[in-house]
Amino acid sequence: MKNAASTNDDTRKLGELIDDIEVAMLTTVGPDGTLVSRPLQTLKVDPAGNLLFFTDAGSGKVHDLKAKSKVNVAYANPSSQTYVSVTGHATVVRDRALIEELWKPVHKAFFPKGKDDPDLAVLRVDTHGAEYWEASGNFIARAIDFGRALSGEGPEAMGEHGKLNV
Repeated sequence: MKNAASTNDDTRKLGELIDDIEVAMLTTVGPDGTLVSRPLQTLKVDPAGNLLFFTDAGSGKVHDLKAKSKVNVAYANPSSQTYVSVTGHATVVRDRALIEELWKPVHKAFFPKGKDDPDLAVLRVDTHGAEYWEASGNFIARAIDFGRALSGEGPEAMGEHGKLNV
């Protein structure tokens, strides 16, 4: 993923938190009001903290976004104990120059017609905010933190939780 997030500390932190997470879960609101989650690969965090993904312009998620553009994007990395929840509004962008910039040959597995596929589009999530949870770096540190939490220091001892104003 390209992490170009740099306009403020919270945006930079968001980019750092999700940089090593391969797959995010995008949640949209379906036509009947149910929540629908789908896996996507984050291609870039732009300088404003917006998230960029490839999508098929005729997909179910794009159909959902026409009715309600509010989304959640969830990231989880259990090995590093890093979890991030991003809220925002999603739009479909048909910018050929942006597609060219983001395209890598590996994307052909999901878009067999390649970067010139007329249905290939960029899904941009304009980030409104995010929350994150991080635990200590390794198993031993997490075990010590867990023990501190059990001995009366509470859940705060088990890691960092914060909100990001992106």
